[in-house]
Amino acid sequence: MGFASEFKQFALKGNVMDLAVGVIIGAAFGKIVDSAVNDLVMPVVGRALGNIDFANFFVALAAVPPGVPNTLEAVRKAGVPVFAWGNFVTVALNFAILAFIIFVMVKQINRLKREEPPAPPPPTPEDVQLLREIRDSLRK
Repeated sequence: MGFASEFKQFALKGNVMDLAVGVIIGAAFGKIVDSAVNDLVMPVVGRALGNIDFANFFVALAAVPPGVPNTLEAVRKAGVPVFAWGNFVTVALNFAILAFIIFVMVKQINRLKREEPPAPPPPTPEDVQLLREIRDSLRK
């Protein structure tokens, strides 16, 4: 079997195609969750905690040059190493929400895919039943 035909057989299996679709949908869904966290959740959390912006919580690990605004983007652009713990909190919340949503989706899919109980075996044919009776009577 040639390399091309072997690859075609591999790529056209249902599992690979399902995985490809899942990766594409997951990437798009990740962007939606990222936007929801950054544009909806974190502003509400920041407002509830006293108008704070988690994205700009950081600790500069070196001296910040004079005249550089005290924002994460400006300090990074100035080349100062930073410990951006506010950004980490945002990304961790993003991950937690995405993981929870995926968990709920997989749980629902598994609930829908539950296998039905196996069908009862078909009735034993009459000739087999008669042979069993003869066998049982000969044992006595």
